[in-house]
Amino acid sequence: MSLNSTPNGQRIHIGFFGIRNAGKSSLVNRLTNQSMSLVSEHKGTTTDPVKKSMEILPLGPVVIIDTAGIDDEGELGELRKERTYKALNEMDIVVMVVDARASHLTADEIDFLTMVKERKLPYIIIENHVDEAAAHDYPELADEKLIYIDAIRDDMSAVKEALMALAPKMADPAIVADLIPEKSTVVLVIPIDESAPKGRIILPQQMVLRDLLDHHCKAICCQVEELAEVLQQNKQVSLVITDSQVFENVAKIVPADVSLTSFSILMARHSGSLNTQLKGIAALKSLNDKDVVLIAEACTHHRQCNDIGTVKLPGWIRKYSGKEIEFDFTVGNEFPEDLSKYKLVVHCGGCMVNAAEMQNRTKHCIQSGVPIVNYGMAIAQFNGILDRSLEVFKGKTV
Repeated sequence: MSLNSTPNGQRIHIGFFGIRNAGKSSLVNRLTNQSMSLVSEHKGTTTDPVKKSMEILPLGPVVIIDTAGIDDEGELGELRKERTYKALNEMDIVVMVVDARASHLTADEIDFLTMVKERKLPYIIIENHVDEAAAHDYPELADEKLIYIDAIRDDMSAVKEALMALAPKMADPAIVADLIPEKSTVVLVIPIDESAPKGRIILPQQMVLRDLLDHHCKAICCQVEELAEVLQQNKQVSLVITDSQVFENVAKIVPADVSLTSFSILMARHSGSLNTQLKGIAALKSLNDKDVVLIAEACTHHRQCNDIGTVKLPGWIRKYSGKEIEFDFTVGNEFPEDLSKYKLVVHCGGCMVNAAEMQNRTKHCIQSGVPIVNYGMAIAQFNGILDRSLEVFKGKTV
């Protein structure tokens, strides 16, 4: 990923939902000016959410998601519907597409719209196929403002205007620059080991580096082995930010008068879940034998022999708690609906999902009564330096 690319987690996520053959895919193709989704007269052509990252003027960087019909049928249809409804977790804006050829909403459409409203998601409703039937007002949508359109013939100006009116303020909040004096010098400790991707640095490191550069701070990148020398040569360092895996070694090197935190902790604050996750710290010490902990990663990657999620964290948790803990693991879009078996969720920094998805996962944990904490906070706690890693946030919005 280029440093100039907008990560998917920071793009406006816009999802198109509706019954089969309402014209969702045709609208998506028209809006994006490309054949993003297959279009057919046969019902159920779209079988899984289809995502496309792109720029749409005047909206800017977005992720467009086309979904399967909310009225899909059969055993496979139920699975497709489940994935469609799950996609709501990452939506910034919902586009509900209804069919002008029908006189009433179906039960599936009414249930779906009710769910969108209950979740308080921004939405617009488009009545499609007005080329084949006269546009009309559905009795069930008497209080709604509809956009009438023919996805094949009409331009998308009305749709874009409606989306612009609902678009969240995506001016990216500072990740770290608001925590330090202007034009500060910051050291980023980035280990290059067997788990480091070839030829690039990982997304949280990119995001922090770009944030510092955007705010005219000086960023110095090094590995643990060079850190002492870097600090010796640069006496005006305001903050050291480290990869969580080397927290212990870095903490021994950084002087007490220099602030220290981790990329993972900064990402928790960036997603708005820091305070909730801090409450999950206590659960690490109260684990008992045979308790089950879920370790969740939002990205998918090739597992290394010393992988942090499946190898290092389980070992650290067992050592810290002194108990024989059992573990489950999820990656990517997987996140259990039923969390009742878990005593704790340990989540990655969440850089590969947008704030809506991370907030929904956190909310799901709260509603299930299951504490959640992220990798960086857990590792800091294991090493007795969590309080120090949070000092940089004192007096700041978290």
